[in-house]
Amino acid sequence: MRANSFIFCMTAGAALLSAAGASAEEQDLAKQLANPVAALISVPIQANYDENIGANEKGEMWRTNIQPVIPFSISDDWNVISRTIVPIIDQKNIPAPGMDESGIGDVVQSFFFSPKTPTASGLIWGVGPVLYLDTATDNKLGAGKWGAGPTAVVLKQQGPWTFGALVNHIESFDGNDGSDDINAIDISATFLQPFLTYITASQTTFALNTESTYDWEANKWSVPINLNVAQLFKLGNQLFQIGGGIRYWAESPKSGPDDWGFRLQLTLLFPK
Repeated sequence: MRANSFIFCMTAGAALLSAAGASAEEQDLAKQLANPVAALISVPIQANYDENIGANEKGEMWRTNIQPVIPFSISDDWNVISRTIVPIIDQKNIPAPGMDESGIGDVVQSFFFSPKTPTASGLIWGVGPVLYLDTATDNKLGAGKWGAGPTAVVLKQQGPWTFGALVNHIESFDGNDGSDDINAIDISATFLQPFLTYITASQTTFALNTESTYDWEANKWSVPINLNVAQLFKLGNQLFQIGGGIRYWAESPKSGPDDWGFRLQLTLLFPK
């Protein structure tokens, strides 16, 4: 794959950065980043590349997700964690050769109501609503529908390990008015993201997950398997986590991505 050398450079760079060591604060922050409902303000910027898309497998796509995470304290015992995904999409030869589009896709907004302390057995969890917002700037970049449903996450952190799963289900309930209505796509989709991370003593994070979606309308799975490595470091007063990794599409619809892709990620941290 043509991205191999770039991914190798990202991985090697993270390994070199880890040699600098980490403070106690950085150790705790790396652990919080592995927790989707941690009380930590962060802004992950995630660039994903996939190819072999479309009827003739000539399509390729860059999807850059801007994903601010903002916690709110609502009582002595509870937080609400806002997680937003704003996709910026640049795709070529999709859905057919010669068709190129760029712009903002549909935004996904989740709210997790989560206890501030783990359970007696060490479980961390959160539940709440997920909203699907019809924000695409081009009808080929979105579903043309509004949607909503439930979302939940449960995980456990034990030593250097974090393991758990995030799930949501979205059903559409409205479409665009007028001529755009013909382009609207009904949504009935279940998202399942089991994850496993390991954080070294020098705060290099190795992460394995799937971001699987079952489309109940088409009765099809999309199952990308992601392996990523990231390193926490500090530049001046600003803390960052930077990393990258590879993705393999174990299952996808006929016109979906195929074989290999890759991901690059920069996360800005704003601890209190």
